[in-house]
Parts: sequence; structure tokens; C-alpha cells
Amino acid sequence: MRYVGVRELKEQTSRILREVREQGTEFLITYHGQVIARLVPIQSSEEQRAQVAQVWDELDRLAEELRARWPKGISAVEAISEQRREL
Repeated sequence: MRYVGVRELKEQTSRILREVREQGTEFLITYHGQVIARLVPIQSSEEQRAQVAQVWDELDRLAEELRARWPKGISAVEAISEQRREL
């Protein structure tokens, strides 16, 4: 990720946006040395769908892991109630 000041951004907007668009470069925008914004390329719809699918796959994996370790005969409500009583 690269840093660019507001003044340089104003002077070089076309060049900077071209880098974002063509190379996927991300910029942190600074004002008096403080980061105030981040300029990043937008993901395509396909990339967003793939990312969401990956998150759901991970959640399904975690659910299976929990299911395999969950004690028989205890509901989630009972487990939470028991934990609250211990506090």
C-alpha cells in the first residue's frame, strides 16, 4: 500500500486512478501526515461472490467441528444458561 498526500492526489489524480484500475494498487491518502482515507479498487461481482462463498464454506466447516464436539443431550440454550450461572 502506498501513501499519497492530498496535494499530490489533486495534481496526479489521473495517474493514481490509472494505477488503481490497471494494477490494483491501494493508496492511503494523507493530510498533514495523518491518514484520512484509503483508495482501493472495487472487486468485481464474481470476486465478491467467490469471497462470500469462501466465508460460508468456512462457517459450514466450523459448524461441523462444533457439531462433532458438542455433548449429546445438551441444547445450546442449556449450555449458555449454564455458563451464565457460573459467572
